[in-house]
Amino acid sequence: MTINWYGEGCFRLQFKEATILTDPLDAEVSGLKPTRIKVDITIKTLVGLPLKRDLKEKEFLLCTAGEYEIKNIFIKGKTLTEESGEKFIKTIYLIEAEDLKILDLGYLANPLDPKLFADEEIDILIIPAGGEPFLDLKEAAKLINQLEPKIVVPSFYKIPGLKRKTGELKDFLKEFGATAEPLEKLTVRKKDLVEEETKIVAFKI
Repeated sequence: MTINWYGEGCFRLQFKEATILTDPLDAEVSGLKPTRIKVDITIKTLVGLPLKRDLKEKEFLLCTAGEYEIKNIFIKGKTLTEESGEKFIKTIYLIEAEDLKILDLGYLANPLDPKLFADEEIDILIIPAGGEPFLDLKEAAKLINQLEPKIVVPSFYKIPGLKRKTGELKDFLKEFGATAEPLEKLTVRKKDLVEEETKIVAFKI
């Protein structure tokens, strides 16, 4: 599997069977350039109500809780009930493919009960790393220590061109007591993940 990041919560997860795009960028909201790539599955962890489905032919859109199997990829969505309301829904997703488990916390703002995934061995955790209005950095570090993923991928932090105010990656790394050399992309195979301390992987923009 290969991961690319385009800013905010927008990632491309490229598997042999299919390609997933998470939280596509809105140029008017973010100030960042939207991605124009062919994908099989689009996942939105935050959607306004009522739901609008504007998709290309043969593309799947996942934006609510449920269990899905698409092209040998298993996806489980859980609603963040306390963070959802009449105007929008927040969902977090566990993606399983190629013997890997990726947990995307999307726009998570409040502490997450680690018991939700107590029976899961998380290989890759995608977690907000810019602080307010999303997950507090201390809570993020605490959750990482509880879930013990092999790899942590930060999202929603300050990059050039981003309109909204948010924290920088260095603050997240300081809180976690770690360093990260930014990569163009990350390629991961299950057999390459060894039993060692959690590694943080950031991306170049």
